[in-house]
Amino acid sequence: MRQVIIGMIIGIIAGIIAGATVIRPHISPQNTASEQTQVNPDVPTLTDAARLPAGESSKIEEPVTSPEPDVIHWRMTSAYSSSLPVLGELPRRIEMSLARVSGNQFRMEFHEPGTLVPPEALFEAVRSGTIQAGFASPALWADKIPALQLFSSIPFGPKAREVLAWFHEGGGREIFQEIYGKQGIHSLLCGVTSAEASGWFRKPVTSVNDLKGMRMRISGLGARIMEKLGVTTEILMNRDIVVAMNSGAIDAAEFSQPATDFALGLHQTANIVYFPGWHQPATLFDLMINEDAWQTLPDSAKAQIETVCGDNIWRGLAAADARQFATLKQFTKLDIEMKTWPPDLLQAFRAAWAQVVREQSAQDKNFKRIWASIRKFREEYGIWRELSAP
Repeated sequence: MRQVIIGMIIGIIAGIIAGATVIRPHISPQNTASEQTQVNPDVPTLTDAARLPAGESSKIEEPVTSPEPDVIHWRMTSAYSSSLPVLGELPRRIEMSLARVSGNQFRMEFHEPGTLVPPEALFEAVRSGTIQAGFASPALWADKIPALQLFSSIPFGPKAREVLAWFHEGGGREIFQEIYGKQGIHSLLCGVTSAEASGWFRKPVTSVNDLKGMRMRISGLGARIMEKLGVTTEILMNRDIVVAMNSGAIDAAEFSQPATDFALGLHQTANIVYFPGWHQPATLFDLMINEDAWQTLPDSAKAQIETVCGDNIWRGLAAADARQFATLKQFTKLDIEMKTWPPDLLQAFRAAWAQVVREQSAQDKNFKRIWASIRKFREEYGIWRELSAP
């Protein structure tokens, strides 16, 4: 009997050992993580241990997942506030359109003027790589490269359609990118607007004598013309123009089209606005990109930026022309005087422009080269201009 009992005990012990060493490992994966933790939270589970590299039994690694495709993330600062009609919409549209065409794989984040760099420092910030991109008009950099003014606006023409024809098909783009390229910048034409207003004045201007001694905010080649007629000119960014007008620091101001001027509040600083905008029959805007950043992009990303800028050009032109009539009606309600320049003053502006061209061409070989390209194209285009006009 004693031998039977001893045999039974031995059998029970053997069963326990077999269950722990043979059966348990096969059923343990079915246990929950909480059950395993309750037993001994410091011991890796079978599933964890199976992931451990050889020689690293004490380290539990997370499961390896496939990385998402790289997202290009750039910063872009604009010279124009997003609250401005047309001008502020152009850079914001770049941000939104680029995200859409790239499936959110290329994000060019828009920043308001002054949030990353002051607008007047935009050129240097892009050139140095402080930011990858900046949106402005080339005329803002006249103190650095005077010839760029011809890629912003050209007094007395050409208008938007003709200037686009010259830029894309008449050799303008090649010169444009060559000049910027020497500065470490790859720049793309990325917006165009039609004719501007000619400026806001506190008093009527009936002769050249009325201009002498006047202080005026005006940029680009129009400023050089006004200087020939006795005007002291200043380039002020949009945030400073109304302040300068209200304080009396300047007597007149030119900025943009009626809708944009109205949003800026220029109608509250003067009661007379002159037309036509002889100094800017069309205005070009560009997206400056740091050259090194541009070269790192795959061809598909470069094509996406070029496509978005092409879309921005025609959308900007459409908005620029469509938005003005509603503002002109507002001018009428507010008794703002909308005047046209007398013929003798327009002639004086033209004569001063011819003098500016001669002087700038003599001083700057790039200006001379660009002006020769524009003049030759306009002479040839003029035949089609006349034949196609109704």
